[in-house]
Amino acid sequence: MNDILNEADGKMSKSVEATREEFAAIRAGRAHPSMFSKILVDYYGSPTPIQQLASFTAPEARIILVQPFDVGAINNVEKAIRDSDLGVNPSSDGKVLRCVFPELTEERRKEFIKLAKEKAEGGKVAVRQVRQKAKQNLEKLEKDGEVGKDDVTGAEKRLDAMTKKHGDSIDELLKAKEAELLEV
Repeated sequence: MNDILNEADGKMSKSVEATREEFAAIRAGRAHPSMFSKILVDYYGSPTPIQQLASFTAPEARIILVQPFDVGAINNVEKAIRDSDLGVNPSSDGKVLRCVFPELTEERRKEFIKLAKEKAEGGKVAVRQVRQKAKQNLEKLEKDGEVGKDDVTGAEKRLDAMTKKHGDSIDELLKAKEAELLEV
């Protein structure tokens, strides 16, 4: 039973962490390199994460400089950034791409908050799915006669507490992201 609960706790923690990474990719007022984390570049015929092809620096709050390690890949990196959902058009000097992020409008901020809420709900759904699977495993142990009903009931209470804790973590992340997005 403890193995089932520990495994569920680990998976729930991973769901919370995945949600945190999703939030990092949503742009707030400041530009940061993690916004590029989901971008794949066509590098010699294979889709490659942009972090493996370039370094990122943020000299100002709304500017990111992208410097490809291989200058020959600069056009592909530029195309991947332009085609992404970041809403930025990089300018190239042949060695470095300059990505200037426009100020967020009120409408755009609301869109990002809506997106953040969707990502948070997705994270909560993942946590609940882990809970459901763990609950089924506990019920199977009881049905097979390996543990008693009282033990399963106690384990289910611990599982529910775990689920609530991870759900609350996602809610806290969402609150922080909303505050960040509304900050002008």
